[in-house]
Parts: sequence; C-alpha cells; structure tokens
Amino acid sequence: MTVRLRSRSRTGLPSVQEMSARLPRDRQYLKRDQLRDAHGADPQDLAKVRAFAVQHGLDVVAENLARRSVGLSGTAAAMGKAFGVELVRYQDSGRTFRGRTGPLYVPAEMAPIVEGVFGLDDRPQAKPHFRRSPARGGAVATAVGPRAAGAGFTPPQLAALYDFPSGTGRGQCIGIIELGGGYRPEDLSTYFNQLKIQPPQVVAVSVDGGQNAPTTPDSADAEVMLDIEVAGAIAPGARIVVYFAPNTDRGFLDAVTTAVHDSSNNPSVISISWGAAEANWTTQAMLSFDQAFQEAAALGVTVCCAAGDDGSNDGVRDGQPHVDFPASSSFALGCGGTNLSSTGTTITSEVVWNDPGDGATGGGVSRQFALPPWQANAGVPPSPVPGFRGRGVPDVAGDASPATGYIILVDGQLTTVGGTSAVAPLWAGLIALLNELKGKPVGYLNPVLYGPTSKGVFHDITQGNNGAYAAGPGWDACTGLGSPDGAKLLNAL
Repeated sequence: MTVRLRSRSRTGLPSVQEMSARLPRDRQYLKRDQLRDAHGADPQDLAKVRAFAVQHGLDVVAENLARRSVGLSGTAAAMGKAFGVELVRYQDSGRTFRGRTGPLYVPAEMAPIVEGVFGLDDRPQAKPHFRRSPARGGAVATAVGPRAAGAGFTPPQLAALYDFPSGTGRGQCIGIIELGGGYRPEDLSTYFNQLKIQPPQVVAVSVDGGQNAPTTPDSADAEVMLDIEVAGAIAPGARIVVYFAPNTDRGFLDAVTTAVHDSSNNPSVISISWGAAEANWTTQAMLSFDQAFQEAAALGVTVCCAAGDDGSNDGVRDGQPHVDFPASSSFALGCGGTNLSSTGTTITSEVVWNDPGDGATGGGVSRQFALPPWQANAGVPPSPVPGFRGRGVPDVAGDASPATGYIILVDGQLTTVGGTSAVAPLWAGLIALLNELKGKPVGYLNPVLYGPTSKGVFHDITQGNNGAYAAGPGWDACTGLGSPDGAKLLNAL
C-alpha cells in the first residue's frame, strides 16, 4: 500500500492559477528536480513513517520524495491494526476483493504528515470510457481513401476535419495511463504502416506490478490500443509512454504520480481514459489526484481526462446528475463527446453524443470541486449540492459516438470504437503538436481556453443533450466550449 505525505513547503505550490492566467509563452514552469526539492516530501516526515512501520511490523518497500509517497508491505492483520480498520474479503459480480468499511486512522502525531492511505482496499476503482461499434472487419488501408457514409474515421481524417496544425510532435512525450489490457507491437506496426504513418516509439512502464498484458479484442486491450493509435497517429513523432498499473485507487494514483514526476521520459501531456463517478471515490483519493494534477500544471504538463460515457448520471442510478472523476478536477482538461458527420474534409454536422442504448457523453457540475475563477462567467448551472457552486465538466469535446467513431486495430481485429476515451488521446495528440510548434509546453490550458484570446477557436456545439443538460451557445455541460479548430488554437496561443 502507499502512504501519501504532505509537501515540505507547507504552503503548497506557487499560485498555479496566477501562473496559468498568462499565455503559455509568458509562463515560467518548474523543472522536476526543482519541484521535488521545494515541494516534495520532507525527509524528516519519511523518517517518522519508517518508525511507524517498524512499530507495527510493516516493511518499507519504496520511498519517493517527488511523489511524496512511501510504499509499505505487511500482513492484513498488521495493516488493519496499524490503521485502525478490519480488512475483509468481499465478493461482487463474481470478483473477490479486499475491502473495509468506515474511516482509516493514524496516530495523532502522524495526522499532520499523512494526506492519504491507499491500497488497503483493492476493489476495481475505475472503468475505461470507450464504446464499441458493431462494425468490424476489413483492413485499415481501406480507411485511407474516401470515407464511406456511416463509417468510422481514422485519426488523420479527424485531424483534417478539426484542422490540426501540421507537425509530428517531435521532441514531445505523451504519457498514457492504463489500468488493464495491453498492446501488441505487431498490431501497432500493421496499423501505422497501413495508414502510411511512421510508427511512433512506444514504451511500457510498470507501476505497482501492472504489466502490458494483451489478451482479446473484447478486453481492456481496446482501450489501450485506442489510446496509443489515436495519439500516435496524430503525433507520430512523439514518444509514447504507457504506464500500466492495477485498477485500484492506489494503482491509479501511483500511475498518475509516476507519470507526472517521470524525469526519464518527461511527458509534456498525459492522457487518461479511465474514471468513475465522484460518488464512487473517497475524498482523500480525489484530493490527492487533484494535488498531483496541480503539480503537473506547475511543470507545464497538460492532463487530458475523458468525461465519461453514461450521460449526466455517470452510471449512478439515484435519479441525480453526477460527473466523472478525474475529469472533474479543475486541473484536468475534461474531454466530452460529439456525434460528427462530414463530407470530404468539411464538417457538415456536429451534435452532442447521445446514442440511445449505446452511451452518451458525461458532463455536469462537480459536487467536490468548487467553481474555478476561469469558469466564473461560463454559465455553469447550479450544483446538485444546495448552496455549492461547483466546477463545470467538460471543458472541450471531440468525436465520440461509436456510430462515427475511430477505426483501430486490436489484437489483429479491425474495429470501430467511440467514447470519450477517444477524445482524451485526440486532444493529447493535438497538444503534443502545439508543444512542438510553439517550442514550449502549453501546460495547464483551462484558464487560457476560457479567456478572450481563445474566442473562435472552437466549433460551438449547440444541439443535443446528455440527459439532464442540453447544449447551447458557448460553454455547456455536454460538450464544454466545443470541438477544436487546431490551427486557430495554435494562433491563439
């Protein structure tokens, strides 16, 4: 399990909001070693956790100052005693997992030090946000020519429709978070070669024992291949690093902090296509993720998160609207979905993705995170929590309907896949291009996108709904500010 510690600075990061109100060209980002030395964990706090571990018969198996984390190992009985809980085995839908009820406890002297304890509960935390189309078969090469009516798109076709600027993402690194599944290098080679694109360099990083473990097309492999093939086709010159971790709150958080603080690969943008409704998260987890995203902002790293595929209730069946996390963090670029039609390289129609029986874009108002200053004039509706002004989700959008989805190759099988899972890597690829062409990371984009300099850089989506919320002029809780015009966004930056 992982213990997350407070920052040694005590006062937190420099004002990310203040820094990010400026255009990227005027910002000064921290380097990873600067962030570690000024805002990482305090070595004295690490020493206190070591003493705590010895006292309770636990082993320290990992320490990381930058990530503010300590890995501990021990028996369930020892862990339960150390943190004041009883750990038991549960079964749900044929799966067995370790879990608990009630809060966790630490000794009073540890309370100011410890911000989160993760891994005692190992139930699945998130799900991938993709939806399959029934259309399968054929060859990738058939999609290079004119697109048939009703067929899916290749990523380059979408890049042309959204007028992405020319570039390859050279010199950039795109980090991708995966909580299951895997990729086959031979599939990637086939896919990119048939699209006549130089295959990008793809590297797998293991976090908490997670591995690149491909199985079948109907597994999470579809998520992994969707993320890699979309981002890689948009920015083939970028290095793509896939962080594989177990699907637990600990694995997910450790994958994010590993990617943010990866000084070897130095990702400048991170794509996350996994999530769950805020109601399914602990407060300590949401706050720790949010802090990690703030650290990414201080480093100039953009974090793109899928907004969910279950409409305005996000899969929670209580009759109330819910939003997906981690897209609801104010330091994430929340990515919603549309249904896109085109003729040639011209968009003829783009509406909110809402396919009866086959998913709809997530979006709404956070119950956890307050309305950020840059959204103050966006017209965010009232929060479901009385008296609370919440952050609106999503920020941006892109094609997500399985009916107009992305043609990918998974475990030797050609298929069309949609979902907001595809929009996060689409935007991550675009951001890699922007970073390359600007010669400096665009970083935390949200404050800039809502500012006056970005007027006219989006295709405003004004038709459709995701259940509780309807699209309209300007920002809305279905498609945010809209889908991108990449060339105009480049000029605005």
